[in-house]
Amino acid sequence: MSDRPKSIEICEKGPREGLQIEKAIIPTERKIALIDALSETGLKQIQICSFVDARRVPGWADVDAVVAGFKPRDGVRYSPLWLNEKGLERALQYKDRLSFRDAILMSASEPFLIRNQNSDSKKNAERQHNFVTILKENGIASESALIQAAFGCNFAGDIPVATLISTIQQAFDIANEHSITLKRVSLNDTMAWATPDTVKAAVGAIRERWPSLRVNLHFHNTRGLGIANVYAGLEMGVDSYDSSVAGLGGCPFAGHKGAAGNVCTEDIVFLCDELGISTGIDIDKLIAAAHLAEDVVGHALPGSIMRGGPLKQLREKLQ
Repeated sequence: MSDRPKSIEICEKGPREGLQIEKAIIPTERKIALIDALSETGLKQIQICSFVDARRVPGWADVDAVVAGFKPRDGVRYSPLWLNEKGLERALQYKDRLSFRDAILMSASEPFLIRNQNSDSKKNAERQHNFVTILKENGIASESALIQAAFGCNFAGDIPVATLISTIQQAFDIANEHSITLKRVSLNDTMAWATPDTVKAAVGAIRERWPSLRVNLHFHNTRGLGIANVYAGLEMGVDSYDSSVAGLGGCPFAGHKGAAGNVCTEDIVFLCDELGISTGIDIDKLIAAAHLAEDVVGHALPGSIMRGGPLKQLREKLQ
């Protein structure tokens, strides 16, 4: 029996994760145009930028100009990403323009952690304690955990469910030391190892261990199973997803030879529309934003609905 939710929440990652992997440097004004277009679609959460080392991620050398230049829309949360204390301190300068829904960042794969953040598990735990302390000093509670490589890793192989649960428990242990209660966990399929069965197994194990913990799912479509994994999550009752407009994105440190984009936002919205699940998003405006994203990066993007269109127009013509 399906436990599909009646509505879901989508966090748009395209501007941040999508543009950073592009070989060409995207002009600041084009990044801002994409953020502003996405703001008009009904999305309530948009991750717009990265406060990272421009030597490693040159696409975000203009982060300050982007944050200063976009037009915030009431009711929309605009969030940043950072990976170290310096990045966090830079992001906190913009508390008046950015929203901080912050997570204790863990990895179920230590080889990926070393490659992505130049840090082993012990150093990462110490860093997370520092992050939590800094955020608390700024009145922000880290009530979420984010698990990278939650299902598998190109450098470590499949991630057993027991390892995933142990990694989440480590995040709980960090939170407990700061008298914080974790309310949400995000499972990031950073290198596209998830399948519908492993999604169901992971979500089921989390629900058994922490029944009240809200689950968020973040899929990459590198191996073509992104939307199938979303469907598996919906069948398990998961009501929170990350995605990228037009399928933008990917991790520059994942070691992929092929496309590594996130599951496509408009494809999720179309799926939910067909299933009678509310997203609050205008799919036509989202498709327009997807075409803008393609124009911004200057090459074809992998989204399906941006080309095939939703079925409602065809149904109307056939009536």
